[in-house]
Amino acid sequence: MNTTFHKKGFTLIELMITVAIISILASVAYPSYTQYVLRAKRGDAKAALLSVQLAEEKYRANNPSYGTLAQLGLDPMTSSDGYYTITIPAAPTGAVYSVTATPKSPHADAYCATLVINQDSVKTATGTDSNNCWNK
Repeated sequence: MNTTFHKKGFTLIELMITVAIISILASVAYPSYTQYVLRAKRGDAKAALLSVQLAEEKYRANNPSYGTLAQLGLDPMTSSDGYYTITIPAAPTGAVYSVTATPKSPHADAYCATLVINQDSVKTATGTDSNNCWNK
């Protein structure tokens, strides 16, 4: 009587190779994912800044100067998803204003720490990659 046993399952080597491959894929994908999340949060700030800019232009159409966030009816203001605080650092004077988006804790963005737009649509930023903040 010849009995053969067929063992079912995976060997330890097969499992170790699978874990190694998954680890390599995760280590490559995680930095890309975090950059994607930061860009999405920046999009939230950009949308908020542009909406304040639009409100400023509407206000200016009916008044001799630009207004504060309180005069615009937007004080206090955060971005729609709540990642950024929107401020007008100095009271608008005549035909000049600037609006700043600062990330709220714990959503800090070292690449683009703050985003700023002014009445002439000049877009600036601070951070380690400030030259590309408005492009990404």
